[in-house]
Amino acid sequence: MITLITDFGTSDPYVGIMKGVMLSKNPSAVIVDITHDIAPQDIPGAAYCINSAYRYFPPGAIHMVVVDPGVGSHRAIIAVSMAGHCFLAPDNGVLSLILKSGKVDSITTVENDNYFLKPVSQTFHGRDIIAPVAGHLSNGLPVDCLGSEIKMGQALCLDFPMPYQSQIGEIVGTVIGVDRFGNLITNIDHSFIQKIFGSVGNRDLKILIGDHQITGLSACYRDVEAQSFLAIIGSMGFVEISLNCGNASEFCGGSKGSIITITTVNRP
Repeated sequence: MITLITDFGTSDPYVGIMKGVMLSKNPSAVIVDITHDIAPQDIPGAAYCINSAYRYFPPGAIHMVVVDPGVGSHRAIIAVSMAGHCFLAPDNGVLSLILKSGKVDSITTVENDNYFLKPVSQTFHGRDIIAPVAGHLSNGLPVDCLGSEIKMGQALCLDFPMPYQSQIGEIVGTVIGVDRFGNLITNIDHSFIQKIFGSVGNRDLKILIGDHQITGLSACYRDVEAQSFLAIIGSMGFVEISLNCGNASEFCGGSKGSIITITTVNRP
């Protein structure tokens, strides 16, 4: 099984061409599109996406992440092996959250051009390097045939915004994405709320974005009336700001990078 995350969209032939390359190497490969709607050059967005998605695939899956503003430069391409999964991506920080998980088995540079298409384009390494390598790996090629193993500190690992506790005790986080429904997806997960506020119940939390305040975390959208604002733990485990039967982003003006704070109802 091979999965795909790109910022290519679907109006151009790029995704289909990569699939053609993989199927040329392994006609029986199962290819799954996770998304091709990562914002252009949005490395953090792709990093959060693959870190949330890979765990729902069976061991043995090969995950391609092609968000590559540095294509054609001297940046490397790496293969990361972890928990039975293999991740193929440019070494530009897009695998930072995978690398920081503490579960990585090996990191290999993808440099053996015996497994590339020829000639290699300066603008489409997804087609000429990553896709054919994924096809070969799906046929059973060992990862160590791709190049040299490198140490953890040699792969680029970026520091993405993380939630934190402010001096007055509130949780401060940011919106890391907006889905097609207008839900504002934050970087605050439920375990961090429990770590900071302990046994405080979900109904005793106060969530603020801009001038808007929400009291309590809802269990489902229908906890509130249509066109009402709510906060909920989304399917990926992160706090989401939503508008029941509406678009929260349009309603409150929130977007990627907007600040979210969470406190308890008895705090200022």
